[in-house]
Amino acid sequence: MTTPTTTQNDIVAHKARMPHPAFLLEGGVDAVSGVNRAAQASGVPEPLLHLVALRASQINGCSWCVVDHSRQVVDDGAAPERVHAVAAWRDAPYFTAAERAALELTEVLTRLADHHDPVTDELWEELSMHFDRRQLSGLLFEIGAINVWNRLNAAIRQPAGSY
Repeated sequence: MTTPTTTQNDIVAHKARMPHPAFLLEGGVDAVSGVNRAAQASGVPEPLLHLVALRASQINGCSWCVVDHSRQVVDDGAAPERVHAVAAWRDAPYFTAAERAALELTEVLTRLADHHDPVTDELWEELSMHFDRRQLSGLLFEIGAINVWNRLNAAIRQPAGSY
């Protein structure tokens, strides 16, 4: 049995519907990037912020962000198994209890409409065991910011590898 391979000729080039809105509106990039900067200043380790951004981007199907944040996770020194398992973090042995709590928070906040009470008291208690209020604020900002980026990219169909 042979395994099919993908060649450069098989890759279909896609174009965004329009230039990126964050660059079209005066202050757009600064506004969303400011939320990211606040998250980065919260004391949450940057590799965890990258995991959170990758997971939200996977859920939202944002190809540009999935590629970019996967690259960041690799640059943070993650083993390939860890990067590949982010989408299945519940069943993979590669994540700490703190990372699992942050990934669960990412999922419920990215899928708000799927739950009557997305952030349960149990989840909040688990998060509070691993993160102080400043760090929790940083996680909330990061999850909010990546969801904004994902939604902008989804609307214009921003393809991976562009800008």
